[in-house]
Amino acid sequence: MSRNLHLFSLTLIDTLDTLVVLNKTKEFEEAVKKVITDVNLDNDIVVSVFETNIRVLGGLLGGHSVAIMLKEKGEYMQWYNGELLHMAKELGYKLLPAFNTTSGLPYPRVNLKFGVRHPEARTGTETDTCTACAGTLILEFAALSRFTGTSIFEEYARKALDFIWEKRQRSSNLVGVTINIHTGDWVRKDSGVGAGIDSYYEYLLKAYVLLGDDSFLERFNTHYDAIMRYISQPPLLLDVHIHKPMLNARTWMDSLLAFFPGLQVLKGDIRPAIETHEMLYQVIKKHNFLPEAFTTDFRVHWAQHPLRPEFAESTYFLYKATGDPYYLEVGKTLIENLNKYARVPCGFAAMKDVRTGSHEDRMDSFFLAEMFKYLYLLFADKEDMIFDIEDYIFTTEAHLLPLWLSTTNQTISKKNTTTEYTELDDSNFDWTCPNTQILFPNDPMFAQSIREPLKNVVDKSCPRGISRAEESLGSGPKPPLRARDFMASNPEHLEILKKMGVSLIHLKDGRVQLVQHAVQAASSLDAEDGLRFMQEMIELSSQQQKEQQLPPRAVQIVSHPFFGRVVLTAGPAQFGMDLSKHKAGTRGFVATIKPYNGCSEITNPEAVKEKIALMQRGQCMFAEKARNIQKAGAIGGIVIDDNEGSSSDTAPLFQMAGDGKNTDDITIPMLFLFNKEGNIILDAIREYEAVEVLLSDKAKDRDLEMENMDQKLTENDSHKQNAEEAASGSQDVGAASEEPEEGGESSDVADPGSLSPANADSASVPISHQDSYVPGTEEAGAPEPACTSGDNQPQEQQTETESNSKVNWDNKVTPMESILADWNEDIEAFEMMEKDEL
Repeated sequence: MSRNLHLFSLTLIDTLDTLVVLNKTKEFEEAVKKVITDVNLDNDIVVSVFETNIRVLGGLLGGHSVAIMLKEKGEYMQWYNGELLHMAKELGYKLLPAFNTTSGLPYPRVNLKFGVRHPEARTGTETDTCTACAGTLILEFAALSRFTGTSIFEEYARKALDFIWEKRQRSSNLVGVTINIHTGDWVRKDSGVGAGIDSYYEYLLKAYVLLGDDSFLERFNTHYDAIMRYISQPPLLLDVHIHKPMLNARTWMDSLLAFFPGLQVLKGDIRPAIETHEMLYQVIKKHNFLPEAFTTDFRVHWAQHPLRPEFAESTYFLYKATGDPYYLEVGKTLIENLNKYARVPCGFAAMKDVRTGSHEDRMDSFFLAEMFKYLYLLFADKEDMIFDIEDYIFTTEAHLLPLWLSTTNQTISKKNTTTEYTELDDSNFDWTCPNTQILFPNDPMFAQSIREPLKNVVDKSCPRGISRAEESLGSGPKPPLRARDFMASNPEHLEILKKMGVSLIHLKDGRVQLVQHAVQAASSLDAEDGLRFMQEMIELSSQQQKEQQLPPRAVQIVSHPFFGRVVLTAGPAQFGMDLSKHKAGTRGFVATIKPYNGCSEITNPEAVKEKIALMQRGQCMFAEKARNIQKAGAIGGIVIDDNEGSSSDTAPLFQMAGDGKNTDDITIPMLFLFNKEGNIILDAIREYEAVEVLLSDKAKDRDLEMENMDQKLTENDSHKQNAEEAASGSQDVGAASEEPEEGGESSDVADPGSLSPANADSASVPISHQDSYVPGTEEAGAPEPACTSGDNQPQEQQTETESNSKVNWDNKVTPMESILADWNEDIEAFEMMEKDEL
């Protein structure tokens, strides 16, 4: 564990109260001692005010809350004297400099040692913050004030909330995503219930519950009325513009909105909570996890899944409200998917891509702080708990704050400073907490009747592949040359284009770009023909791209000692075996071919026969490589990028195109790996020689049978070695002391970028030469359709054919020893943590 906050000690602090929920009281006591002795808050480190508040300050306060509860029970924590609270107060003072603005909204970042304005602070130049970042402080700061009797924390958090309320858009009663901390102007004027705003709404309602201040409830109800009026489009929750709330701001939803059904349960508005939750569950059933973002027709928009707990949170609250065992089945599905797809030797790994099952090397602290907590509580009976969970309220990080704080150290006046409330329909508040009505009067099938119409909402929304290009080409005036008939090598076609004011530009990569300038057309009628031709070409190019796009594939190392744990995201090919139609995939040992570029007859066919051939990109077409290895007897092929350092982490998905000829003769599967992922396989070959991989459309379950067999063989070898050593009569006696390497975690929040439309003074469209290149989108967050038949789920892609690429084979790669050493260190650290700390 980290010994200072420079390495943040985030997971240890963030999971303190989770241990008590799980009835791990001895482990909790030891963990608290480690926090007290090892964590130093006075460090020169720039941290997010929002994340530090909800995870570290909230973790310390949650730990203090359950520590004093255990002490009162008389068995554990008898030595505890408020040490966590003292640390929380120290941290609170270190966050206060961030509030040094005219508005009262905090800077998004603060240096724990030097504050904000200090020359060495390396922060304080920011002008914007997100609404949730400034509006998700009141629970922790007010609890800190109530616990300590120091009112300044609650005062600062209230001032920030007051400012956001005053700056709401008065006609719609909505707030934007980001705001200028100095002027109060809205920077991003879209509004929703997901990323950037989510916990602002959550904290208004929960501040009323914890602090008993009616003004927070009135504000929440005003916002909630606007949300249900404009953003809620059952079962969807779509962002809108705050000034034009009838106009949708985007056509996709982010996964953070999954918390909202749980908040609706707390408010008592059950029907829309059930509807939205069911829609989200259908998306999860299709992809195993909730993608980071998905479109209104349930295609994948952002494919990552960092093991977010918001859906589990809503599942727990819906079960508490309804008692419907259906939600236990939902929880069971979540647990099974986590164990099946995310479990790795040292914990649970975030999903890099929900479509392929590839992993990221990270497990955020909120997974232990929230996901474990909500899933355990979902299935726990009252007798499983050592305290009454109903005596506490959950923060947005699921930390526990006692409800008795509402009557303790009330140093803040409850005078209602909220003004200009909108007159709302009284029925909007019928179910508001505290709720005195029965949610489901004599009708146990109520929740099921709401879910039933949504059972197939995802499948029904999948597009049927209607060609807009065909529709647009089916009527209206036709230009003298149709886009689908155009050939760049036809002189007559080029002459017609010139007459229509359309010129050709030959790009360096072999593509041809068309540009129209109406003033260069022979006549106004020709200019109109040129415009229609360009419109056709744009539609046709877009349609061809969609038709040729393929989803990412997976290369899974299944041999010892990997057993399927290593999954590499691979680019597909537009030729050869379609892995989506061969669910079993192609499994075999890998072999490096000679020549390595695969552009001529293979000279080592005996090494390649019945194996999966490895080759380097460059020198010839991909299809030519495939034909050469297929002729040598290979059962599949992997092309490794020759661009040193390229990685699927940073580059858009690469798709291998054909050579402009008929490729039906190629029957083996071909996949593309970027340089970083390819080197992982090459390293494995150097270390183990015999490396077996599985080429498939998505990752398969780990080979548990082989893994267990290998473990038994390893144990037998170990016993045999020990017996031999004992028999040798060795008298060497040694002592070893081993400590886990110090490490830590940091957290950051990045705002998605926005895409600005290009200035369209003239029409321009790149077209493919012999269908060998399909242009991909450039926006990092471009939509990634993921709901077509056969599970074809295209995403942002590059599609290229090979031309004279330089061969640049470099053996300077990370050795496999270091990879396994990292694994062993992780396993040792995990075992040490499990034994000594948790």
